[in-house]
Amino acid sequence: MNLFNPIHKNEIRASAVCLFVAFVLAAPHSPAQAPPQAAAPTAGSFQGSVVKGEVSPQVLPLSLDDAIARGLNTNLGIILSGTEAATARAERLSQLQSLLPSIDLNAKETVSQVDLPAEGLRLPGIPKVVGPFGYTDVRASLSWSLVDLASLRNYLAARHNFLAARLSAEDARDMVVLTVGNAYLLVLADQTQISSVQAQVATAKVSLDQAVANHQAGTAPLLDELRSRVDYQSLEQQLITAQNALEKDKLALARTIGLPLAQQFTLTDEAPYAAFDQLDVQALIAQAQQNRKDLAALVEQAKAAEEQRKAATADRLPTLKADADYGDIGTTLAHSHGTVDATGTLSVPVFKEFELRGEAQQAQAQLDTAQAQLSDENAQVDADVRDALLDIESAQKLVQVARSSVDLAQEALSEAQQRYANGVSDNLAVSEAQQSLAQADNQYVVSLYRDNVAKLSLARALGAGRDYKTYLGGK
Repeated sequence: MNLFNPIHKNEIRASAVCLFVAFVLAAPHSPAQAPPQAAAPTAGSFQGSVVKGEVSPQVLPLSLDDAIARGLNTNLGIILSGTEAATARAERLSQLQSLLPSIDLNAKETVSQVDLPAEGLRLPGIPKVVGPFGYTDVRASLSWSLVDLASLRNYLAARHNFLAARLSAEDARDMVVLTVGNAYLLVLADQTQISSVQAQVATAKVSLDQAVANHQAGTAPLLDELRSRVDYQSLEQQLITAQNALEKDKLALARTIGLPLAQQFTLTDEAPYAAFDQLDVQALIAQAQQNRKDLAALVEQAKAAEEQRKAATADRLPTLKADADYGDIGTTLAHSHGTVDATGTLSVPVFKEFELRGEAQQAQAQLDTAQAQLSDENAQVDADVRDALLDIESAQKLVQVARSSVDLAQEALSEAQQRYANGVSDNLAVSEAQQSLAQADNQYVVSLYRDNVAKLSLARALGAGRDYKTYLGGK
């Protein structure tokens, strides 16, 4: 099996994409009755960024810490989460104003001239045109809903929505750590595979030179030379494919961290590996239930839906509103007099049954939806932790087996090369040993990549994305 078999390469990417999409789809969604908000981040949003910085002619050294730090500043997903939180904050302020008094100040200067006949007035001894005359009016007006339970409930719902949006913005940081970390580890896997293919190309070149020399000396058939040449050229093709995949994955990494695509960079970290200790599953699930920001955001959204349901019920209740104004009015400010006007209004809905009933049913449906999503998210958090632990356990076993397989394959290749050099056998055994080594190398790279991604996923599942180093180090 070839080291850079497309099936294995796609397997790495498919597992990473599926895992990432699963986490994004599990994120909380705004209730349908929530006010218009900024565009919420989607799975694709975390693959993009806002480019910052200029292209430097120097090759940029990039560590995993540097990449994640850049991602937390430039990743599109976290930026959209921030704008969504800002929109929710603005809506909360708007709803708060409905509970507070509204005070306006007006200053009016009026000049008038009246044509009495045009107004239908024809009085003897009075001029047809009166004026010009004028007056000055400086006035402050106040409007205040003293009793309005529906507005109060809507404000409380907006406050819960704001808290949910802020928690979602914090959760987006964990998603950025997972996304950038995955992209970084994928490039590391590409580099490891390229190094392995290059070593195999060098070994195949030695075997090819040996086969050519043996054929020219008449001690080996032409078939040996042709077989060695095919193996050598096949590995060269795989190397070209691997290098292309590396460059594309480096572009994807640059996209997630806002690095100019023309900027050349090199990774300074190596793929880490450390055995994971046995952990208490129930304790980890409890930790995740406490720390996951997306779960906390859904709790707030459920509370918001509950307040909106209460607001729909409160629409049936009377409201009490006070309006007042005070000001000076006169021909001039020096010849003016203060005036005041105050009104209290009690409003009681009499016949709005269908509208009120429809609002209540809609709010109840949204509350049921929010509660169902919250229940599902609790189960999803549990599943995320268990899935990550299973992946870590499986990947660690695969790493151990793959390491042993690489050692055995290298030993088998060495033995086959010696037998062929001594004329004991043809180079078919050498070709098969090279393919076995390629397969073992591929399995080792894949298992190491899976192990590290699973550890990042566990950090995400626990709501501890900022402590990714602890989990990559084995904890």
